[in-house]
Amino acid sequence: MEIQRLGDLKLALGECPVWHGGQLWLLDCRQGLILALDPGTGQVTARHEAPAPLGSFAFNGDGGDWIVLSLKEEIAALNLQSGQLRSLARIEVSHPDLRLNDGISLADGSFVTGTMHVFREAGEPPLGGLYRLDTALALHKLDDGIGITNGPCVNPVNGRLHVADSATRLIHSYALAADGTLSDKRVFLDTGAQGSGPDGCAFDTEGGLWTALVRVGAIARFDMAGALTHRIDLPLTHPSALCFGGAGMDELFVTSISDSGRLTASGALDGAVLKVTGLGFRGLPRPACRLPL
Repeated sequence: MEIQRLGDLKLALGECPVWHGGQLWLLDCRQGLILALDPGTGQVTARHEAPAPLGSFAFNGDGGDWIVLSLKEEIAALNLQSGQLRSLARIEVSHPDLRLNDGISLADGSFVTGTMHVFREAGEPPLGGLYRLDTALALHKLDDGIGITNGPCVNPVNGRLHVADSATRLIHSYALAADGTLSDKRVFLDTGAQGSGPDGCAFDTEGGLWTALVRVGAIARFDMAGALTHRIDLPLTHPSALCFGGAGMDELFVTSISDSGRLTASGALDGAVLKVTGLGFRGLPRPACRLPL
């Protein structure tokens, strides 16, 4: 196994890496940046801007002209060619300490994203929840009570949707129906024993869930029973998210934080993008959204 820095970026809040079109795409959420990187050199090959704070994004359709974005309290679409920004849906609640966070495209073409509600008083329930924007642009609330939504991803072996709550250090799984509804909510694992809440997540083809342990500078893999199989310490303080990519989908790319507004770090690699090779696992490419834009 080898861990190396990819390029020379120093991101404030690096998030949501996505392998697409032979390149690594990612966000700097605090700066409102969507970036594409050459996976070999780390050179920035595309740079787009959108209103900060950004939460997550997914590509829409086959052409790659449009991406779907989680903004503070709305889901929007950005045309990467023209810069046109189009509002698609807005959640039902607004609060200074609430915003949309991580999200993912599903195989049916819909987009799932959830909120984070920070600086809550002890015992104060979180506002917002988990939402799905369907291919008719109707917004559905799927769940609530989530403090900090992170890492939604679908297990390729059993088809269950997994969603992390970094605030409670729990990852839940749900049965995901063909119409996008959820049922059979279960606790998949508690990462408290690892000293950190889970942040971004990704599955490998064997059904192993990889997550960024944002508080302890490590990434970890858990098998389908929720048992820890791998823990890898990284040369930075706050890893935030990860994805598989590369020609063989066998490279793991990890984003990190230098200043999220709540977490800060000033080491040489804090805010960098890392590439981990030689793991012996592969991932799968993400589907594109199929929204009528």
